[in-house]
Amino acid sequence: MPQKRATLIGFIAILLWSAIVGLIKSVSEGFGPVGGAALIYTCSAVLLLFTIGFPKIRRFPVSYLILGSVLFVCYELCLSLSLGFTHSGRQAIEVGMVNYLWPSMTILLSVIVNRQRTSLLIIPGIILAIAGIGFVLGGDQGFSFSEMANNVMDNPLSYGLALSGAIIWAIYCVVTKIIAEGNNGITLFFILTALTLWTKFLSSPQPEFVISWHAGISLLFAAIAMGFGYAAWNVGILHGNVTVLAAASYFIPIISAVLAAFMLHSTLTVSFWQGTALVCLGSLLCWWSTRTVAAKKLSNEVT
Repeated sequence: MPQKRATLIGFIAILLWSAIVGLIKSVSEGFGPVGGAALIYTCSAVLLLFTIGFPKIRRFPVSYLILGSVLFVCYELCLSLSLGFTHSGRQAIEVGMVNYLWPSMTILLSVIVNRQRTSLLIIPGIILAIAGIGFVLGGDQGFSFSEMANNVMDNPLSYGLALSGAIIWAIYCVVTKIIAEGNNGITLFFILTALTLWTKFLSSPQPEFVISWHAGISLLFAAIAMGFGYAAWNVGILHGNVTVLAAASYFIPIISAVLAAFMLHSTLTVSFWQGTALVCLGSLLCWWSTRTVAAKKLSNEVT
C-alpha cells in the first residue's frame, strides 16, 4: 500500500477516535451508561472480527495475554463509564479532556520505566498539560482551585474514572510494547470488555433502554468509530508516515471537543479552549522532548 494512502487512512482513525466522547455520551442517554457501553463494545468487537480477525492466542506471551487483557479492559471500562455517568454534555466533554492526559503520562512513564532519553522540555510539557486540565475544570473562572473542586465534587465518579483511565492507558502503552512481542490482541480485548460490561449489566439494576433513532444512529457510529478506528490506525502505523501520524494524534483533544460540542449541543467557554490548547501543547512538548534527544544522538553517531 502506498505510504500517502496509508497515512490518510491513519488520519481517518484520528477523526473517528475524536468522535468517541460525543458518541458514547449520546448512546448512554438512550441505553444507560453500562448498557450503552456494552452495546458499543459488542458491535465494535463484531466489526473487528471482520476487519482484523480473531488473533492466534497461542502465539501470545502469557504476560501479554493476562496483563494486556486486564489493563485494556480496565481502561475501556473507565473511559466508557466515566462518560456515561456524566450529568451533562458539557461535563462529558470535560471528563473526556481529563482522559487526554494519557499522552503526556505515557511519555513520562516511558522515561521512568524504559529510561527513554529525554530533554528538559518534558518538564514544561507535563506542567502545561496539567495546567490545561485546570483551565478546563475551572469553568468561566479560568484556573480556579475552588471551581475545579466544585466541578469534581459534583461528579467525583466520572472525573475519578477518567483520571484512572489516563493512568491505566499510559501503563498499557508502555508495558505492552515490552511484552507483546509484536502481537495484536485488540479483537480479543474488545470481546473481553463487552463480556465484562454485560456481566455488570445483568448483575445489577439498570435503567430500561429508551430506543430512538438518535440513540440507534449514535450506537452505529460509536461502534464504527471504535472498531474501524483501531483497524485504520493499524494500517496507518504499519504502512504510513508514523512521525506525521504521531504528531497529528496529539491534536485529538481539540478535534474531540469540537465534535462533542456539536453532537451534545454544548457551549464551551474561552477558558475551556485555552485549557484544551494547553493540554495539546503540553503533550506535543513531551513528545518533542524525546525526539530532540533521539535526533541529537543520531547526529553524533553519524559524525
